[in-house]
Amino acid sequence: MASDGMATKVGHGLAKVLGIKLHYRNPQGLDDVSRGESVYSVSSADTYVEQEPSTWEWLRSVTPTGQGLLHWAYHLFPFVHWIGRYNVQWLYGDLVAGITVGCVVVPQSMAYAKLAELAPEFGLYSSFMGVLIYWFFATSKDITIGPVAVMSTVTGNVIGRVKESNPEFESHVVASSLAVICGCVITAIGLVRAGWIVDFISLAAISAFMTGSAINIAVGQIPALMGITGFSNREATYKVFINILKNLGGTKRDAAMGLTALTFLYLIRFACNCGARRMPNRSKMFFFLSTLRTAFIILLYTLISFLVNRNSRSRSARRFAILGDVPRGFQHAAVPTVNIPFIKAYAGDIPVSIIVLLIEHIAIAKSFGRVNNYTIDASQELVAIGVTNLLGPFLGAYPATGSFSRTAIKSKAGVRTPFAGVITAVVVLLAIYALPAVFFYIPNAALSAVIIHAVGDLITPPNTVYQFWRINPLEVVIFFLGVIVTIFSNIENGIYTTVGVSLAVLLVRVVKAQGRFMGKVKVRSAVGDQFGQRDTRYRDVPLETRKDEDVSRTIFLPLEHNDGSNPQVEPQSPYPGIFIYRFSEGYNYPNANHYLDYMVQTIFKQTRRTNPHSYPKMGDRPWNEPGPKPGREEEYSDRPTLKAIILDFSSVNNVDITSVQNLIDVRNQLDKYAAPDRVDWHLACINNRWTKRALTSAGFGFPTPSGDSSRWKPIFSVAEIGGKSSAAAAAENRENEGEVNKQLSGDEEGGFGPKKADEVSSDTSDFKQTIASSKAYGFQTKVAAVHGLNRPLFHVDLTSALQSAVSNIERRAGDEPRGVGTKSL
Repeated sequence: MASDGMATKVGHGLAKVLGIKLHYRNPQGLDDVSRGESVYSVSSADTYVEQEPSTWEWLRSVTPTGQGLLHWAYHLFPFVHWIGRYNVQWLYGDLVAGITVGCVVVPQSMAYAKLAELAPEFGLYSSFMGVLIYWFFATSKDITIGPVAVMSTVTGNVIGRVKESNPEFESHVVASSLAVICGCVITAIGLVRAGWIVDFISLAAISAFMTGSAINIAVGQIPALMGITGFSNREATYKVFINILKNLGGTKRDAAMGLTALTFLYLIRFACNCGARRMPNRSKMFFFLSTLRTAFIILLYTLISFLVNRNSRSRSARRFAILGDVPRGFQHAAVPTVNIPFIKAYAGDIPVSIIVLLIEHIAIAKSFGRVNNYTIDASQELVAIGVTNLLGPFLGAYPATGSFSRTAIKSKAGVRTPFAGVITAVVVLLAIYALPAVFFYIPNAALSAVIIHAVGDLITPPNTVYQFWRINPLEVVIFFLGVIVTIFSNIENGIYTTVGVSLAVLLVRVVKAQGRFMGKVKVRSAVGDQFGQRDTRYRDVPLETRKDEDVSRTIFLPLEHNDGSNPQVEPQSPYPGIFIYRFSEGYNYPNANHYLDYMVQTIFKQTRRTNPHSYPKMGDRPWNEPGPKPGREEEYSDRPTLKAIILDFSSVNNVDITSVQNLIDVRNQLDKYAAPDRVDWHLACINNRWTKRALTSAGFGFPTPSGDSSRWKPIFSVAEIGGKSSAAAAAENRENEGEVNKQLSGDEEGGFGPKKADEVSSDTSDFKQTIASSKAYGFQTKVAAVHGLNRPLFHVDLTSALQSAVSNIERRAGDEPRGVGTKSL
């Protein structure tokens, strides 16, 4: 305590030397704890003075502690949370799912390696490392990491561009180097727990990226499917399609293999789906048959290729193109080459590669987490992707991420834990060492059929696009823009376009956020089958004797009905000269001017200057406010003068220097407009202590000083603390309610039991004694102020803010206050 006091004295002394005014926004010149709280000091209530947050407090909250670091390290390896409870039933489910995915990933990975302009074995290496490493860091049991069509295409494009400028660089070395760099960046993002960065990429952008990429990949595989050669399938999608039509006459025998394989893939899936619908009791069997269709087709067409080409091992003698030699084992295991020349060669492609790795994996993980009722940790998933791509290149892997098709298969196969990835790794390892001789005869056309069949599921169906249109038509425009750019340019430009336009739309929405002026409406609840009927509880009770708090409540609706409320329900103006203004989408420096310009413009239109003779001469008036012509009265004399503004901060979490300074400027502007009176500023529903500190330092939260401060009285919201009220107390409260209401001469709101009687702030000590000794409160529990008494103009809700504003306006006008529950509200 002594050290804190000494630090405070030193700080104040330093501030005095530097000329810093610590209380420059304290218009009353009072301590923080003496701005009205003494008015509320009845014996039944506890005072509460809200302390401002300090910079030291914030630093302590963000500085890692020893326990926090241990918690971080513990959650860095999620498998330790469940591995101790692993059992035989989980193992059975993981075996089935792991083997099933392994049978699918082997042919797919070799096909995707061709998309990356790499030999087929590199796809197997990537698959093995992906499923082997991921389970250590996984928070999703369903995800399968490995080569995917889109990332493989992007990698192939990167390799193509690097080879054009640096032909001496080997393709697989470039791919491994790219994987290491991307892995380092993504791991760093995950370790600092910044996985929220992925949330900036909208669903429309992801859908456009996936759809455009799928179309790009499918069209690019048609030449290999048909055996057409003579042009590059790496050009823009529309050019590839035009070249396919031009060279359609050059179709070879490969078309017989590719088209039939693609047809069989779709026929098997259709037949299995129909069988599952007709025989639900055998749906599991049909699911596994459908899942294994890729492996079945590859084996079937490999057998056909072997029978046709077994005596034609030379390339020229083959009847159609086949995969060729696949080395056994990890022949390309080595330390990845990462140096400045390599990084410079593909530096421009690093951002798009990272985006593809992130959005595809996180989107799939979140989707399957919701379907299977678990929550993923996005930051931890980034660590998993990063480490996989960081370590995989040591065995020859290229960039890998989560696969949609294999994840769906794994989920439906009944996977129980991420350990299923180890089972899949064993299957891939067996393929690497035991099946290279079989891989030699796999037809290239059959692999192209597998790719086209796999990416077809990535195209967003028309019904989903229609649902997007129903939700937000603008995002459908973004969706089609991304697809069109991808088709007429490339995948990279399509990604940049959708992400960039989505962020631009977000910024425009923030900057052009429209505030709303609110009006009050009396409403009551109606049961569905009694809607439109008269409330039978008060059938025999005259309307004037009903209790408003029992049958109705006050809500606030936009005056312009831009929230879709019934236009027949007309919100009433809160009070002549009082405006309730709600910030709709945060309040920060991008939208502060837009918010306040609209507010001031509307206030000027609906009010008049308090003193029409504030400019004695015509020449004293500003150029933009010429006033009436000579000999004429001031226009709009029937309008009220501006008295108070209530700001609804329910949608505001943080404010900044610019936004607060704009509020100060507007307050000064409106004070001049309302001179010689001052405008009261009431702020409701503030959700953040730092926001309160910022507004308090700007002079908000307590009344503007005037010549006669006694005309202002605070009104506080109070609540019960320390237990529940008894039935006897409630009965006593009802019996004495009439007696207490006779004594009510102020306007303080409060709750003292199940029926919430109004408490009053009064200048006389007699009334305080009446409240303290009243039987109505004798049996009640203790109460306390909800908000700090040192900030009386910060209110818990709009109702209390309006009550406070009206009460003090009437007090200043010399009227006898009529109480909180009067009809003036």
